[in-house]
Amino acid sequence: MTQLTPYQIYDLLNRPRPLWLVKIDLSDASLWLADLSSADLSWANLNRTDLSRATLIRTNLSRANLSSANLYEAILSRAILVGANLIRTDLTRADLGKADLSEADLTEANLARASFSMATMLATNLNSTTGARADFSKADMAGANLTGADLQLANMFESNLTRARLTRVKLNKSDLNRANLSGANLTEADLSGADLSGARLLHADLTRAILKDADLTGADVTGAKFEGADFAGANIKQTDLSKANLAGSSLAPHGRPATADLR
Repeated sequence: MTQLTPYQIYDLLNRPRPLWLVKIDLSDASLWLADLSSADLSWANLNRTDLSRATLIRTNLSRANLSSANLYEAILSRAILVGANLIRTDLTRADLGKADLSEADLTEANLARASFSMATMLATNLNSTTGARADFSKADMAGANLTGADLQLANMFESNLTRARLTRVKLNKSDLNRANLSGANLTEADLSGADLSGARLLHADLTRAILKDADLTGADVTGAKFEGADFAGANIKQTDLSKANLAGSSLAPHGRPATADLR
C-alpha cells in the first residue's frame, strides 16, 4: 500500500472520530503526541512509526505491525493488541493498563517501567524482553512465554502466570507476592531476592532455579520441583515443603544452608 504524505496524515487525523484506519500504511511516520483514541488500526502497518507520547486509549490494534515502533510514554490503556507484532518495540514507560495483548509478539521489546496492570496477556510472547521495574500487577499472563526475559524489580503482584514459560528469566528482587505460578516452567530462573510470599507454585518446575534471599513465606509449593535449586538465605517460614521435590537442591538432606529460615 502507498504511504501517505505528511499532509494526508495531518488531514486524516483531523477528521471526525472514531477513525477507521484498517490496514493503513503509516510505517516510518511521525505521530508523536497524536490522539488516536478509539481508532480502528487493525492490521495497520506501523513499522518503525514514532508514536511516542501518543494517546491510543481503547484503540483497536489487532494484528497490527508495530515492530520497532517508538511507543515511549504512549497511553494504550484498554487498547486491543490481540496478535499484534511488537517485536523490538520501545514501550518504555508506556501505559497498557487493562489492554488485551493476547497472542501478541513482544520479542526483544523494551518494557522498562511500562505498566501492564490488569492487562490480558494470554499466550503472549515476551521472549528476551527487557523490562526493569515493569508493572504486571494482577495481569492475566496464563501460558505466556517469558523465556530469557530480563524483568528485574518487576511488579507481578497477584499476576496469573499459570503454565507460563519462564525458563532463564531474571526476576531478581521482583514482587511476586500472591502470584499464581502453578504449572509454570521456571527452570534456571533467577529469583534471587524476589518476594514469593503467598505465591502458588503448584507443580511448578524450578529445576536449578536461584532462590537466594527469596521470600517464600506461606507459598504453596505442592508438587513443585526444586531439583538443584539454590535456597541460600531464603525465607521459607510457614512454607510446607513436605510435598515438594527437593532432590539435589540446597535444602536436600545434608545440604540445608545454615542461613535459611526453616521455622
